[in-house]
Amino acid sequence: MKVEMHILLVDDEPDFSRGLSRLISVEYPEIQISTASSGEEALAAVAGNQVDLVITDLRMPGMDGITLSKKLLEIQPGIKVVLLTGYGTIEKAVEAVRLGAFDFLTKPVASDQLYSTLNKVREYIRLEQENSRLKKMLEGNKSDILLGQSPAMLEVQKSLQMVAVSDYPVLIFGESGTGKELASRMVHQLSNRSDKPFIAVNCPAIPDSLMESELFGYTKGAFTGADKDRDGLIQSANLGTLHLDEIGDISHAMQLKLLRFLQEGEVRPVGSTKTYKTDVRIIASTNQQLEEKVNQNTFRADLYYRLNVVTIHLPPLRERVEDIALLTRFFLDQTCKEMRIEQTDLEPDVLSYLSTKDWPGNVRELQNYIRRLVIFSGGANITMATVGRIENPGQAVPNIDGELGPYKMMKAAVADRFTKNYFEQLFKETSGNVSEAARISGLSRVAIQKLCQRLSLDPGKFR
Repeated sequence: MKVEMHILLVDDEPDFSRGLSRLISVEYPEIQISTASSGEEALAAVAGNQVDLVITDLRMPGMDGITLSKKLLEIQPGIKVVLLTGYGTIEKAVEAVRLGAFDFLTKPVASDQLYSTLNKVREYIRLEQENSRLKKMLEGNKSDILLGQSPAMLEVQKSLQMVAVSDYPVLIFGESGTGKELASRMVHQLSNRSDKPFIAVNCPAIPDSLMESELFGYTKGAFTGADKDRDGLIQSANLGTLHLDEIGDISHAMQLKLLRFLQEGEVRPVGSTKTYKTDVRIIASTNQQLEEKVNQNTFRADLYYRLNVVTIHLPPLRERVEDIALLTRFFLDQTCKEMRIEQTDLEPDVLSYLSTKDWPGNVRELQNYIRRLVIFSGGANITMATVGRIENPGQAVPNIDGELGPYKMMKAAVADRFTKNYFEQLFKETSGNVSEAARISGLSRVAIQKLCQRLSLDPGKFR
């Protein structure tokens, strides 16, 4: 039996440890359990051994549970510590949790509370292992990660990790530029097929007349120009993953052939009488509403249900505005490396401005926008003047009226003018609602209130 977790029970009463051990073993026979009768013995047991969880009594002669908890977390920061406490010492246990312990249980230990805590620890460890695996597999290759820290993107990342463990078809929905191919690559890289081929096919880019031979291959003499046998993309992806991008654009005839392949797991090259078994995971993606196409009889219902085993929805950028700053800085660094220039930076007002744009082209549009900003910045920091240069080509960059003064003073005046105009417009659109203005701008309520105070702006005037 595979050992799932190693628990160390620490209590100066051996009978209590044995009883607790039996209680755990009945419910979790796959868990390895060790015991120690003192804090010093526990530290020795942990040293050089893989221990995932320590359940320790709070009150023990010599080293108490809180001191043990601190020492354990110092020598092994990832270890989980659960304290056992009587009702009179709950406050101390709560303080220990605040300082890093995972949880506490009260004596006498109720089995349901114990099992609930163990389940939380197991799930936490599982998530840590998955995150570690994700970082290790994609380390140094951030361009293959769907970046984002918003709740929507964290949910997507979690879903991608969960579906990666199966071989079922995946259907990814998302507007153009949301990262459907990146999502597909992540599923492949996190799966047990990661060392096998990943082949992406842009379906609309292949003419209908060539789609069958591209996917299924052909034999010599099958048509004019077929001077030798050639494997199709499905055979080339054998044991790996095939990503069919914009699956909604393929013809009815190709839909039927693809359905047959999904049902039988076989391909027959054009011009051949033989079929060949293949083991390929299919990930399809589209920016269209396939259910509507099914209702309109422009997409086969049986193929739709074959593909739609697992569904992932990628949110548009306008629904995860809080990710714009992270994406911007990533693309900025990436662009500077591509252009082989020193790292440049953005003025804070530029970042605020980018968070107000709609981005109908989503992440891809943002990436190209950042590339243009870097090009037109001439290697200097990117300012609102750079933004004006790319959004209003051919127009002179607006200047401060009157005589020129010190650069920093003039620059601050331009920034203040933009900021005031921006928030006046924003307050008009939100009817002076500061919370809504904070959501749209990507700034905190406190930051907006400070700006309003400095620039003599009153949101109440717009209500």
